[in-house]
Amino acid sequence: MIFSNILIYFVVIPILVLGCLFATKNIKQVRTVVVIGASALMVLALYLVYSFLQQRGAGNASEMLFRYDAVWFKPLNIHFALGVDGISVVLILLSAFIVFGGVFASWRMDPLPKEFFLWFFLLSTGVFGFFISIDMFTMVMFYEVALIPMYLLIGVWGSGNKRYAAMKLTLMLMGGSAFLMLGVIGIYFHSSADPNNLTMNILTIAQNNAIPHSWQYFLFPMTFVGFGVLGAMFPFHTWSPDGHAAAPTAVSMLHAGVLMKLGGYGCFRIAIFLMPFAAQQLNWIFLILTGISVVYGALSACVQTDLKYINAYSSVSHCGMVLFALLMLTNTAVTGAVLQMLSHGLMTALFFALIGMIYGRTHTRDIRKMGGMMNIMPYLSVCFVIAGLASLGLPGLSGFVAEMNIFVGSFMHPDLFHRILTIVGTTSIVITAVYILRMVGKLLLGQVQDKHHLTLTDANWYERLSTLTLIVGIVTIGFFPSFFVEIIKNSLSFVKALVM
Repeated sequence: MIFSNILIYFVVIPILVLGCLFATKNIKQVRTVVVIGASALMVLALYLVYSFLQQRGAGNASEMLFRYDAVWFKPLNIHFALGVDGISVVLILLSAFIVFGGVFASWRMDPLPKEFFLWFFLLSTGVFGFFISIDMFTMVMFYEVALIPMYLLIGVWGSGNKRYAAMKLTLMLMGGSAFLMLGVIGIYFHSSADPNNLTMNILTIAQNNAIPHSWQYFLFPMTFVGFGVLGAMFPFHTWSPDGHAAAPTAVSMLHAGVLMKLGGYGCFRIAIFLMPFAAQQLNWIFLILTGISVVYGALSACVQTDLKYINAYSSVSHCGMVLFALLMLTNTAVTGAVLQMLSHGLMTALFFALIGMIYGRTHTRDIRKMGGMMNIMPYLSVCFVIAGLASLGLPGLSGFVAEMNIFVGSFMHPDLFHRILTIVGTTSIVITAVYILRMVGKLLLGQVQDKHHLTLTDANWYERLSTLTLIVGIVTIGFFPSFFVEIIKNSLSFVKALVM
């Protein structure tokens, strides 16, 4: 029975939250419902990690655990197929952390808080559904469910040039979806040597290994670009800074922290896993593009004065690093890519939460108009420093662990091309330090630029809870990276047999 499977509840809980929100009549009831829903997802994600480790410890070495499979549309052999490996599990945990933090970061959302949380949890439904699916059709369905709410969340509750940003984001991501659909349809029609036994199941397609090399040359770019647009791959990244800058705080947190990870996860799970030959032959093209993302994003962040644009361009750089590492096709680099998804998800969500809290008090995001915040808002300032140090890769925090694995794994390639690209990519570490230290110094230290800022208050209880949740994740990954590597390592062994 489907409800005996733990994974289905990652979709059921957000849907129940949606139903309960429709019945709420005041803001107190809205807050009660969303807190219970976010807390339930957090507890469920932690229990999933525990159960997953128990299964692995008991010797269950299957590619995917907690499998469920039911025929959904028989004529095309589409199934509602669920399952998770270590990579899925840690990304589900990341999503639960950020949804929980996002709820408290939006505690005083105005106007229309009920409607805001309806779209917020619909987006969450798509995110969790995507990570637990092992059928391509189901994955794409949840992928679209996650993308559609972004238009309204930015267009209605955003700030600045929000309608332009919402439309630009939607059009570019839908354009990526068009490429993705072409790729998925092509994979389906070459999923098996027997035309009467075509399938959408990712594991079955990988086992059949029936996609001709000539078709892989065509389908790999389609799927990689389709997902890469969401991963802010150059030159398809331009929606990201505008979208992040206009989005409300919780939406920026969920978008940069989780939604962009759908791009990296999709590139790994479909493009690379199902078409290993093309991944080996064509990776040099996309390595150049993602390498540009890494350096260009960091350089662009250096010249920004708006806090959200600084963090948005920083996300282009860090998400480019994820795709860069995946394309290196070494065990260590791919491990680093997954750790980078976790690290960037937490630290960028923390950054956006803090930026929203500071903006709510100062009514400006221009660092030239701020200063001396350490004396005025010490708690928020310390959190800002922690987020910045994680971003520039300070040992003991999550960013260092991820970047070490990425660049060491990338340099393992014996050929000169990959090593030169790795060296170029490492320059982003220095550039990141420049804009992070400049931003922290300008914002937190020095003289107060506006005398009205002297009367501002520090974080409230719900803001402290939101930020502490994310900081705990950043520090845990930094101090106990082996725990997460242990979870994901079995997932990589199956890919290693194909492409490493």
